[in-house]
Amino acid sequence: MRIGNLRPAAGAMKKPKRLGKGAASGQGGTSGKGHKGHKARTGGGIPSWFEGGQMPLQRRLPKRGFKNPGRVAYQVVNVEQLAEAPAGATVNRAWLKEQRIVRRPGPIKLLGGGSAPKSLTIQVDAASETARKALETAGGKIELPAPKAKA
Repeated sequence: MRIGNLRPAAGAMKKPKRLGKGAASGQGGTSGKGHKGHKARTGGGIPSWFEGGQMPLQRRLPKRGFKNPGRVAYQVVNVEQLAEAPAGATVNRAWLKEQRIVRRPGPIKLLGGGSAPKSLTIQVDAASETARKALETAGGKIELPAPKAKA
C-alpha cells in the first residue's frame, strides 16, 4: 500500500454540485439562484438585520437617555467609614485599599455621611462640603490634588 493508493471508503464522499456547468449538471442556467434579483448577484445576500423593508427595530424604538462623556465615576467613601483609622494618621488610597473600603482603581470622593471620629489627614481626589466641615470640626484636614490646567 502506498499513499497514492489511499481512497475514502465507498459512499463516504459526495460529488460536489457543479454549478453553472450546463444542463447536464442539473444546476445549469441560473445555477440554482433563480432569475435576477439581489440574491442572484455576486456578493449578493440579505444582511441579518434586514427586515424585508419594514421599518427596522432600531428605528421603531424611541431614543432614550444620554451618556455624559465628561462624567467622572468616583468611588464613594463616607466619613464614618474612617473610624478604624488611628488618630493623627494619614488616610490615602493605599490605606483605603488595605481596609477594603476602596476596591477598584479610579478617583475617590469623600462624602459627609456620619460624623468624623477623630483628627485625620485625608488624601483623596474630591470631597463634599459636608465632609470637609465634619473633618475640620474634628481637627483633621483634607489634602486634594492640584487642579489640572485646562487646555
